[in-house]
Amino acid sequence: MIRIVPVLALLGAATALQAQQPAPLSLEHRMSLRCSAAFALVAHGQETGDAQALAYPQLGGEAREYFVRAAAQVMDEAGLDEEGIRAALAAEARDLVDQGSIAPIMQVCLPQLGLPGGLPPR
Repeated sequence: MIRIVPVLALLGAATALQAQQPAPLSLEHRMSLRCSAAFALVAHGQETGDAQALAYPQLGGEAREYFVRAAAQVMDEAGLDEEGIRAALAAEARDLVDQGSIAPIMQVCLPQLGLPGGLPPR
């Protein structure tokens, strides 16, 4: 099973983003982090047996690699430290959870892993 980042740790770090964000994140940065957060949420759901998460292809090494590369790139380009990147990821994860459906973002993000981006079966 894949353990990208514990989802609760992502959600708990959201307040730190307001205190530490040296540069505004570009749309590209936000999308990379949003996909990373979506992959983490789905991977966690797959680990816990969530039926909606299990409808997606099993997220493995490709998702982990994407997550690591995206975080490193955003850290370098936006000047964020580890706390800042955790907070940015947490903010994206919280927004996805608040939206109530991860399907639209997974449709966009799965092709980043070379996987089909269609909506999962219901």
